[in-house]
Amino acid sequence: MSEKIIEVSRLRKSYKENQVLKDVSFTIHRGSIFALLGSNGAGKTTVIKILSTLLKADSGSATINGFDVTKSGDNVRECISLTGQFVAVDEVLTGRENLNLIGQLKHLPNVKKTVNEWLSFSNLEDVANRRVSTYSGGMRRRLDIAMSLMGNPDVLFLDEPTTGLDPQNRIAMWNLVKDLAKKGTTVFLTTQYLEEAENLADGIAILHNGKIIAEGTPQHLKEIMPKKGVRLNFDSDIKANIAIKTLAQNGISADSIEQNSLSLEEVFLTLIDEKKEVCKHEEI
Repeated sequence: MSEKIIEVSRLRKSYKENQVLKDVSFTIHRGSIFALLGSNGAGKTTVIKILSTLLKADSGSATINGFDVTKSGDNVRECISLTGQFVAVDEVLTGRENLNLIGQLKHLPNVKKTVNEWLSFSNLEDVANRRVSTYSGGMRRRLDIAMSLMGNPDVLFLDEPTTGLDPQNRIAMWNLVKDLAKKGTTVFLTTQYLEEAENLADGIAILHNGKIIAEGTPQHLKEIMPKKGVRLNFDSDIKANIAIKTLAQNGISADSIEQNSLSLEEVFLTLIDEKKEVCKHEEI
């Protein structure tokens, strides 16, 4: 097991009377892709803001690379980068100029070489000298992430990185995220797309009603759910038509039986519904 790079314990955060985070705990291992799932308003962005030192928790603790996010904010900011929900690029400048500006602000050595490397990594070489105002949504998002990666942060936070992208650009973004993890970057992403989490994440946590209600690998989350029955396969339509009423009585056996496999979306919806039912009983 690789070392833990992010450790979160019992985070709480309220906005006036609205308690957004009630008791949030999870861990993330170095070099992994971690997805935080939750409905709109679940508190996903609030978690990212706390971990990236943009917001203080009311209580609880969180460390990144061994640094406390509250007590050692400067150290934390040295080893992280954040790409928010909205693309933050200068549309008047070219893609190359945007990257060059970040490189200079961070006082990186050999900025020109670094800019060329990230243009190549992001598949933006062909449009590097075009103004960003002419870029598609997918190009802008890739440039935004490349700008965040200047300086090779240990942890990259991606807050709903593929919202608004078409299917082709979403897949391109998935490939970019996978390549980042291969290079050793720890990726923390929030998403509403269950398919996205299933395709990308090594670890997943589901945030609901201010708490983490499930955590683990996609496969683990599927395995903890009760199975939804089995599928029977018959070698003729006749058998299939009479099976429901006469299978047992007539000794007709299925040619094969396979266990139904839940999708991550089904797991998510089932867990959310179960928690809603618990809350209703508690209120009663």
